[in-house]
Amino acid sequence: MGFEALPERLAQVRAVLAQRAAHPVTIVAVTKGFGTEAVRAALAAGIADIGENRVQEAVQKQDEMGAGGKGPGIRWHLIGHLQRNKARVVVGRFDIVHSIDSLELATELNRRLQAPMRVLLQVNVAGEAQKSGCAPAEAPAVARRLAALPHLMLEGLMTIAPFTDAPDVQRRTFRGLRELRDALQEEGLWLPTLSMGMSADYGTAVEEGATVIRLGTVLFGPREATTP
Repeated sequence: MGFEALPERLAQVRAVLAQRAAHPVTIVAVTKGFGTEAVRAALAAGIADIGENRVQEAVQKQDEMGAGGKGPGIRWHLIGHLQRNKARVVVGRFDIVHSIDSLELATELNRRLQAPMRVLLQVNVAGEAQKSGCAPAEAPAVARRLAALPHLMLEGLMTIAPFTDAPDVQRRTFRGLRELRDALQEEGLWLPTLSMGMSADYGTAVEEGATVIRLGTVLFGPREATTP
């Protein structure tokens, strides 16, 4: 699979950001389902932030790229669900984990770390049973406990909006995360990062304050169907 259209698609994304975001926004290129050629294409296009949903897929790509994938300027983001029994695998592999969804997971990761790691607290703002993330009502207490762990640097919140074409539903989810973050900051927690928005809804997300967007198909095109 080639990614010749990536620079043009990236330019279109940046044009949307210029129109709809009044603040800097980091683009994370989500290479789930694509090979290391997608990672290299993103880097060549000027995207240094690479997102992966699955730990094992990320590790494979990092190993294929050599030096654990830690080439000059590349930053690896784990954006998918992290199981507690895989916490040890992320140590030294990722620059930031977006998907800390419980105090138990945070405690296990903290125990495994020797140096500080940047993390985000995932919040299930929409309350969907199939999604990971702590409940909004629990988020303040979890965030305060997480921020006190010595090896984790809590720098913000993450959420996933419902898979819908209804902008009002998307907006309500993103606004809910921003309002939660603002309330936590009023209590003294400095949380500058809001990771929210994907290929289908990133425009709405940045209007509601997203500072990080996670883009896959809008950059790389549709993923090829895989056979069981």
